[in-house]
Amino acid sequence: MSEVHVARRARLRERCAASTAHGGPADAVLVSRPANVRYLTGRAPGGGALLLGPDGRDTLFTPSDAGPAGGSHPGDALGDTVLGEADGDAVIAAAGIAARHGPHVLAVEEHHLTVARHRALSSVAPALRLADLDCAVEQQRVVKDEEEISALRIAAEITDQALGELLESILVGRTERHLALELERRLIDHGAEGAAFPTSVATGRNSGLAGHRPTERRVEEGDFLTVRLGARYRGYRCQIGRTFVIGTAPDDWQIELYDLVFAAQRGARESLEPGAEYREVDRAARQVLDAAGYAAALGRATGHGVGLEIGEDPRLSPAAMGKLDACVPVTVEPGVHLPGRGGVRIDDTLVVRPQADGGPELLTITTKELLAL
Repeated sequence: MSEVHVARRARLRERCAASTAHGGPADAVLVSRPANVRYLTGRAPGGGALLLGPDGRDTLFTPSDAGPAGGSHPGDALGDTVLGEADGDAVIAAAGIAARHGPHVLAVEEHHLTVARHRALSSVAPALRLADLDCAVEQQRVVKDEEEISALRIAAEITDQALGELLESILVGRTERHLALELERRLIDHGAEGAAFPTSVATGRNSGLAGHRPTERRVEEGDFLTVRLGARYRGYRCQIGRTFVIGTAPDDWQIELYDLVFAAQRGARESLEPGAEYREVDRAARQVLDAAGYAAALGRATGHGVGLEIGEDPRLSPAAMGKLDACVPVTVEPGVHLPGRGGVRIDDTLVVRPQADGGPELLTITTKELLAL
């Protein structure tokens, strides 16, 4: 993908030469947020920084103790500078190099820099005027190319495999924590670099809680069991969430709650199309829960973008401004938790596609039927 990374950097350079969010046109760009560095270079060095210099040269600065960055390719037109121990912070070192090559304005990711690092930048390059790059790279990352979507598709396949294998095993008597660890091991066994986010397994009264951290609670007959996990593959992350019942058959209240959340999720999924407003997707799920008296249960958002990070733009929430584009991967993840009883979560990762291409592409395909395990 070396040519892809060259093209991505060229797009960013052109955008910054025209204008930046705050500070006017910039003739050099310094990228420090790790996911943005990886997006623009294909490499992920710990503590690295990318400089798009005023001379048209792109250089990746890597601390000597960062370990292998991966992804190097002779055709990517990217220079490498490995810093010695005395060189310190890669961001500061890159700014010092930039200052010696004569740019007038250096665009930096102020939202990623601490106050101390920003002051250090001004100190090492006092002749430079610093402009705020704002979230220019994050905005460029929203629409994915087919290589990125392919990586997400494989991440989803790995996730489905790991979850499917777990469902074939005996669950009663095992702890939430043990099941979460087993799922993460299975992700790696099937080719993942690791988990996309901390795996959540919740049983009984814990089920349905968003972001629940697994405990030593053991799975019991009659429990709701909610599982949320995702694989990371070539840096790209997906998310799936499913709810099951432990035992021979679910109770009536469990069926009713599950059907409600499933209807909310289906409404949001069906609204995913190019041109749809972010908040309208959220409303499609929220109005179903609202009609049943669970308006507050959904939380702040129905879903979010995924890619090199698990919580990217766009955000599908009531106050979100903007419209979906094609080839934007998002999650749809409504849930309801009843304190003391438990609850339901159903999460999918999908790619926005026009109806002419079949509508939204579902990447996470594990059944959404309410299975009794």
